[in-house]
Amino acid sequence: MADAPREEAVPDAPADDGVARSEADLRRYDFVEELLRDKLSEALGGWRGAVESAVPTLAFALVWARTENLRTALVVAGACVAVLLLVRLVQRQDARFVAYAAAGVGISAFFALRSGRAEDAFLPGMLQNAGLLVLLLVTNLTRWPLFGFVVGVAEPEAFAENPTWWRRHSGIVMVAARLAWVLIALNVVRLAIMVPLYFAEQVAALGIAKVVLGWPAYLVALTAMGAILLRGRTPIDPSRVA
Repeated sequence: MADAPREEAVPDAPADDGVARSEADLRRYDFVEELLRDKLSEALGGWRGAVESAVPTLAFALVWARTENLRTALVVAGACVAVLLLVRLVQRQDARFVAYAAAGVGISAFFALRSGRAEDAFLPGMLQNAGLLVLLLVTNLTRWPLFGFVVGVAEPEAFAENPTWWRRHSGIVMVAARLAWVLIALNVVRLAIMVPLYFAEQVAALGIAKVVLGWPAYLVALTAMGAILLRGRTPIDPSRVA
């Protein structure tokens, strides 16, 4: 009696399907800098995000300088956040940068109201800068630069399968580290200026410094990072470069 026909086995889908697709997507780019330009542009809020982040802080500093009333300054900053959020919601636009500002005002209010000292409203930001500085330094020195994860997270399917898949590309690691050094320098400058003002209890100067060292200084850093990304020619796949 003839054997019954056997069903052909269907090969399992490769475990790193998402990684393979992301690797294929990288081939659209010749250079690491080109890739990072695309991925970083998705993460930045542009001029409007800058305004939404700066206005509540500036309002707090101006009201405090005029009234020296902590609660009034915090209420005005909170009202600015509410107005900015309402505009975003009416326009049905992404409100995440307003949410960042709201979180900042809320944390600042907690610190300032808890101690009764207006300068403590700026303490969370300084602690955040210090923490980011340490994190950037450690990840750069161990060759796990944070900007590499920007590439990884931008490919969610691959990131879910293997969060470190981007480390296969030494060019991505190298350029991501260069970008991180720019932010390391920015945070060093911020802390070097704001920490002395904090201990001197210079609230108005702290408010001005926080605004100037916020988005304006960040834009200077972005310009430096942009120069790296525009002038660099680090191949993603060296074998494709003649």
